[in-house]
Amino acid sequence: MATGTINVQAENIFPIIKKFLYSEHEIFLRELVSNAVDATSKLKTLQKLGEIEGELGDTKIEVSIDKKKGTLTVSDKGIGMTQEEVEKYLNQVAFSGASEFLKKYEGKADDAGIIGNFGLGFYSAFMVSKKVEVISLSHKEGAEAVKWTCEGNPEYTIEPAKKKTRGTDIVLHIFDDDKEFLEDHRIQGILDKFCKFLPVEIKFGTKSEWIDDPKGEKDKDGNVKQIEKKVDNIINNPNPAWKKSPVDLKDEDYKSFYRELYPMTFEEPLFNIHLNVDYPFNLTGILYFPRLKDKFELQKNKIQLYSNQVFITDSVENIVPEFLTLLHGVIDSPDIPLNVSRSYLQTDSNVRKISSHISKKVADKLAEMFKNDREDFKKKWDDIRIFIEYGMLTDEKFYDRIKDVYLFKNTEGEYFTIEEYKTKIEENQKNKDNKLVFLYTTNKEEQHEYIQNAKNRDYDVLELEGPLTSHIVGRFEMKLENTSFARADADTIDKLIEKKDTPKSNLTEDQEKQLKEIIEGVVNKETYNVQFESMSEKDNPMVITRPEFMRRMKEQSETGGGGMYGMGNLPDSYNLVVNANHPLVSKILIETDADKAKQLTKQATDLAMLSQGLLKGEALSNFIKRSVDLIEK
Repeated sequence: MATGTINVQAENIFPIIKKFLYSEHEIFLRELVSNAVDATSKLKTLQKLGEIEGELGDTKIEVSIDKKKGTLTVSDKGIGMTQEEVEKYLNQVAFSGASEFLKKYEGKADDAGIIGNFGLGFYSAFMVSKKVEVISLSHKEGAEAVKWTCEGNPEYTIEPAKKKTRGTDIVLHIFDDDKEFLEDHRIQGILDKFCKFLPVEIKFGTKSEWIDDPKGEKDKDGNVKQIEKKVDNIINNPNPAWKKSPVDLKDEDYKSFYRELYPMTFEEPLFNIHLNVDYPFNLTGILYFPRLKDKFELQKNKIQLYSNQVFITDSVENIVPEFLTLLHGVIDSPDIPLNVSRSYLQTDSNVRKISSHISKKVADKLAEMFKNDREDFKKKWDDIRIFIEYGMLTDEKFYDRIKDVYLFKNTEGEYFTIEEYKTKIEENQKNKDNKLVFLYTTNKEEQHEYIQNAKNRDYDVLELEGPLTSHIVGRFEMKLENTSFARADADTIDKLIEKKDTPKSNLTEDQEKQLKEIIEGVVNKETYNVQFESMSEKDNPMVITRPEFMRRMKEQSETGGGGMYGMGNLPDSYNLVVNANHPLVSKILIETDADKAKQLTKQATDLAMLSQGLLKGEALSNFIKRSVDLIEK
């Protein structure tokens, strides 16, 4: 067996870096500023370890543009480099000075916040630069400044330089095709996106502040004059809320940070969860619960993912369970595995552990809120119910953790846990097979008649309005033993909760057949299935119901995109239930005038359709005219 060393030709590396290493050209600025942060963090760590004495002074990073020279410069006042270090770090592609530093100070610099890892970030500069100059002065006593120059090929020059301050300047001579990176607004946008919360202050230009005249001069009204003062424009918040301890933050601090994250959002979140984990992985962050109500909008760009305060992405589907993408906020973890460009998340066991832990923390927070202040939890319930249902449907562990604090709300506005509600209806809402039936409505106004029919029998009805209703009742039926759910308009109330003793029919089979022919003569047989039931004389003569199974399947397929099992494209179907015991039904049968019998039948069927909002257009106009004629007669 033979072994050898792969020889990487430098002249082949540069085209790869320029074209393929990073998905977007703007990433170069993130990489260079991150390197500057690392240089500053190393300096602070050495001071902390006692290897540097005295004050560090100004450690701001500065980004500047010179349009005349066509240059963009990133300057830091960090650790700096000697000539030997310049040759070591810049002339070896993929050699990570950050990794070397962490290895040298292993166990002592774990909290230094070092960002670099792969050693390729610096070379992203060549994506937009025809020439790159690096001027550096080491922090070491007696060090001399050095200048390294390269034009995007394997050749470089290194020479003495003039530089009085500690740190490194990286000067990019921008390609003519990339002049956009010499525009203030473009650079400001990139810095806002990627560097907004980096741990070292970053200056980009200056801004004006109006202050009292230090000489105390006054205007004609006797007020101290205001004068303009130019100050550094610091574009970032080096110590964001998620990096602080929860005990040091008040409710207003969390709200203020939310406004910082989403300056164009005017609605405040309901509450937040502060994540702070150091074992078995490092994870910090703040997740906010927006007011969802019945809005089922997956805004998957509302959680921002950071690694050591460097923005990575706002596509976090892999790092959090899908249902958590409904939340807003920030997650920061140096343990998230990224590819060399930090553009893509690498799925591994760490990602799954982080995802599972975040789900658990959210469930624990909700359970704690319920336990500590049930009344307040109740007030928030209508806003967060859809989020909790989405989690219960897509995450089995979340279901198990949250099921005891899921709240049912009935049409009276009362709230119950699942166990409390089962106790409430256990005596009255069991059918002849001893199965517990949960009645529900998805629209209190439209289904009022059916709700009232249930209440007339002392049944209780739940409010389960929302796009996930058909899904969640299906999940409950799978989880709760000997239990079923039925929407109040799915059948007549006596069929929904069928008891052993049912009223007898006043009609014979022949009479039902005769009446069915008359009814099918005035309705669309493809849409309405005519059937007879023995109901109370006090119930309506005819009732429209929507079969539970077919309606639920159709709703589920529409929520999932309309294609599941082909159900989403099926036309609506209804049952037209005739009350065999109502006097009007008997009157139609004995009516000798065929036209009058047809008119009575049409009036009764239209009334049933009207109660469900199914009478529209010409049919509604005809019903109104017919009703007026009947009143006049």
